[in-house]
Amino acid sequence: MTTLDKRYPLLSKINSPADLRALPVESLGEVCHELRQYLINTVATRGGHFAAGLGTVELTVALHYVFATPEDRLVWDVGHQAYPHKVLTGRRDRLDTVKQKDGLAPFPTRAESVYDTFGVGHSSTSISAALGMAVAAEREGTSRRVVAVIGDGAMTAGMAFEALNNAGSLRTDLLVVLNDNDMSISENVGALSKYLTRVLSSRKYAALRETGKKVLAKMPVAWEFARRSEEYFKGMILPGGLFEALGFNYIGPIDGHDIGALVRTLRNQRLLKGPQFLHVVTRKGKGYAPAEADPIKWHGPGAFDPASGTIFKEKSAGPSFSQIFGEWLCDMAERDPKIVGITPAMREGSGLVEFSKKFPGRYFDVAIAEQHAVTFAAGIACEGLKPVVAIYSTFLQRGYDQLIHDVALQNLPVVFALDRAGLVGGDGATHQGAYDISYLRCIPNMVLMAPSDENECRQMLYTATTLSGPSAVRYPRGIGNGTPAVREMSAVPVGRGVVRREGQSGLAILVFGTLLHAVRPIADRLDATLVDMRFIKPLDVALVKQMAARHRAVITVEENAVQGGAGSAVAETLAEGGISLPLHLIGIPDRFIEHGSREDCLALAGLDAAGLAKQIDGWWQAQRNLSRTGT
Repeated sequence: MTTLDKRYPLLSKINSPADLRALPVESLGEVCHELRQYLINTVATRGGHFAAGLGTVELTVALHYVFATPEDRLVWDVGHQAYPHKVLTGRRDRLDTVKQKDGLAPFPTRAESVYDTFGVGHSSTSISAALGMAVAAEREGTSRRVVAVIGDGAMTAGMAFEALNNAGSLRTDLLVVLNDNDMSISENVGALSKYLTRVLSSRKYAALRETGKKVLAKMPVAWEFARRSEEYFKGMILPGGLFEALGFNYIGPIDGHDIGALVRTLRNQRLLKGPQFLHVVTRKGKGYAPAEADPIKWHGPGAFDPASGTIFKEKSAGPSFSQIFGEWLCDMAERDPKIVGITPAMREGSGLVEFSKKFPGRYFDVAIAEQHAVTFAAGIACEGLKPVVAIYSTFLQRGYDQLIHDVALQNLPVVFALDRAGLVGGDGATHQGAYDISYLRCIPNMVLMAPSDENECRQMLYTATTLSGPSAVRYPRGIGNGTPAVREMSAVPVGRGVVRREGQSGLAILVFGTLLHAVRPIADRLDATLVDMRFIKPLDVALVKQMAARHRAVITVEENAVQGGAGSAVAETLAEGGISLPLHLIGIPDRFIEHGSREDCLALAGLDAAGLAKQIDGWWQAQRNLSRTGT
């Protein structure tokens, strides 16, 4: 008997949901206990998403026990809560590789498993995707069932309600499970809720309800009275009036840690027709006291000691760019009462904790609602305040129409602090900030800056607040090169780059952002001119032309997709000026970069020190060879 068999006698034998379904229902409580302990002990070794998964153990077990996955489709939202799902679907022994290079993906990914029916990472997509699958099943005439599991945070995004509205009107068979992990149920309400759940999810109730509708429909006055009475009754004792109004049969709330109740309810709902809604209340961090007490801290910890709850923090060589931003915003708010901070549910990640404490009346967390965040900021700017939107590069993609239509078109002074610009590491392809230069530099009125170090970041953020139109400052995840951020703030000349090194070899390297410091030793070795471009838009056209006139070849370097990026802006400038010389664009290649450490991701993209040296040396050597042969 192996160690796994001894510690987890039931879980060790579950290699697929079929193995789970072969167990008697009485064993499921022990399965949940073993699964929770396995998650705690495994995530402790390497880190990963933690508290949300502990809260979905019973729900995951019940869903795979009742539904015939993978034939029945199970769609998770975001995926922070899907680690138990990975364990039960054949990936148990690889869970300790999650988020690592060549390891398990941090979120459900179609290429990884047939049980991952839809790739996720950004929130609020589950109901739309599941509805699409349910419509496909209906058109194919199959009995396949489809379930969407959405967390309460993801329900704040408009896309979720757009999907609910559509699903209610289509009347397609679909089950939406709301994993409500930020709400408790009192004993009295809980007891009543359990009774109502048993009744409302039963086929007898459903049949009686539909028969009653048909009979009363012939008596308009009685029908209207019955309809209003039902809505009033449910609205008074259940928080499901909204979902009923959208066309769903609402069940709940039920205790999401009562495995027996979950199985009974899901078995009932699996047989019901039309849009069904199950409201399940869970507790983040369930079963691990430190995570229950502080689920935010334990959302995605690094490695930790399960016994003591001590998280092993890596020693930092200096403040992160997020911290630089947070300190700057507090300083700005102290000197300018018109400054307000806005974030779509990224307070901790974006460095806004201190600001939220010091200036609670000027801090707005709009929840997971990026589109709203952008237009909300536009409205604030209309009235003369100075909104600063702290948002990850990958999440601003979701507010792109609002950015163009509501901010840029009206030339409103909204500052976007773009955190996680470039390659982020463990969260992988869904979170890489690889496209913001490409999608922002094409927008009229936009000013786009890329600081090379911590102090430039602070000064550029200040510069953004002095402008009369929209602007964005993009900075990467993690720490910089150690350049101290000067407390005194001064505006950077807009659209002006700086030559950091004059070279004599005939090669000029134009760098946009923090890769400047990885390129510097290469420039020294090749005796190349090194330029910190600083601005993508407006581009320092005069400096680009000057470099082209004084050098035999130019290389551009950026931590963004090559297509449409900063290098493309340089190429467009040279072409427009009728300037022809060898030009090489270095950036993120035309493929999705998967998960790993940030260093792994940079290496995969050829943007680590070794990759940059190989690309620059190889291309420059080729140009010199061509020059010698006269071709």
